[in-house]
Amino acid sequence: MRPLTDHCPKPLLEVAGVPLIEYHVRALVRAGVEAIVVNHARLGALIESRLGDGSRFGVPIRFSAEGEQPLETGGGMRRALPLLGRAPFIAVNGDLFTDYDFARLPAEPMGLAHLVLVANPTHNGGGDFVLQAGRVTDNGDGERLTFAGIGVYRPELVAQSDTAAFPLAPRLRAAMAEGAVTGERHDGIWIDVGTPQRLAEAEAIATG
Repeated sequence: MRPLTDHCPKPLLEVAGVPLIEYHVRALVRAGVEAIVVNHARLGALIESRLGDGSRFGVPIRFSAEGEQPLETGGGMRRALPLLGRAPFIAVNGDLFTDYDFARLPAEPMGLAHLVLVANPTHNGGGDFVLQAGRVTDNGDGERLTFAGIGVYRPELVAQSDTAAFPLAPRLRAAMAEGAVTGERHDGIWIDVGTPQRLAEAEAIATG
């Protein structure tokens, strides 16, 4: 996304004049979420400045900074656990553009996680996981779909680690092997805004 992200974190890239992360905040509030924690790393102070304490959105917003060393998704979640508490929490990637209704997510996943999957975009043609009868597996019969970067997680999925930084995917695959990951498919709008072309695609949808 450079040079766009040289001085602007991806969640603050604008679609129709609105930062991507603000779309998520407003959608989460509409779904009944009562508090939001934003994990951030590089240029995170700009996100804090833009969102503030959340009062203008009608929801308290707190921030968990990764610091100088990127923690990857799992490590970032673990760092934020003191702010998230002990209940299952929703996590959504900040650089998505989607019309997914967060109210569809279960407050209590049946296992350790509940994931939202989408049809494979051209940049991830092989997909990530298989969704079959409401269960998500790493391998199995059925169509491979792409993880949407939206899910509900129990804290114990990421609570224990020997390192500060670690990816989420191996934890999910281990849970899948135990039958502890459920999922659903979203067939609406979903764009991983990872290139200027995809940003333009989101802009065309939002303004069209």
